[in-house]
Amino acid sequence: MSLLTFWLQGDFVIRFVAVALLALSVSSWVVILLKINLLRRVQADVMQSTAAFWQASHYEEAHARVAQFDRDRSVLPMLDATLLPVGGTLAASGVREHQLTRVLRDSMQMTLNRLQWGQLLLATAGAISPFVGLLGTVWGIFNALGGMAEAGQITLDRVAGPVGEALVMTAAGLAVAIPAVMAYNIFGRMVSQVEVVLEGFAQDLLHLLTGQHS
Repeated sequence: MSLLTFWLQGDFVIRFVAVALLALSVSSWVVILLKINLLRRVQADVMQSTAAFWQASHYEEAHARVAQFDRDRSVLPMLDATLLPVGGTLAASGVREHQLTRVLRDSMQMTLNRLQWGQLLLATAGAISPFVGLLGTVWGIFNALGGMAEAGQITLDRVAGPVGEALVMTAAGLAVAIPAVMAYNIFGRMVSQVEVVLEGFAQDLLHLLTGQHS
């Protein structure tokens, strides 16, 4: 049976399951293709940016050097955050080291949140797609057996065809879930690697700035 025939013969539930799986598959692959380019670029830029920072002779030159490599602004916000506010605000109060720790932490967290976009969609697709496909399979088998029962005769030949066609929905669910789960794990590891570099840079930057003003 062709996919078109399967679609035309399916009822509302089968069509809903098919559309849901298609939507999950398309959205997952869009996220995968966009994120793999983003994270590869960010990994390379963060390494180059942090290396360029420490090769500069002073802070202003370091900022300019980082701007040349940091295309997605993963490191620059941390440097900008070190320009602490002045005036009678709570943000400007307290020990300088504590202020720097807070602003560097907040800046790094915003960067990591941006790099983690799409992870929830991948996790959701990986978790629910097999069950959505299973729903389609169970419903298809139920309809097939119901139709054969009305015909008055159930044989192995009559059961094998409709059941095999219904199992396609389970296979479709797995086909959506497997790439999503793999991508989720790979991207999670890539983000973690970037986080380690940014955390180390933030600590070194904190020591540099507090040492200059101690």
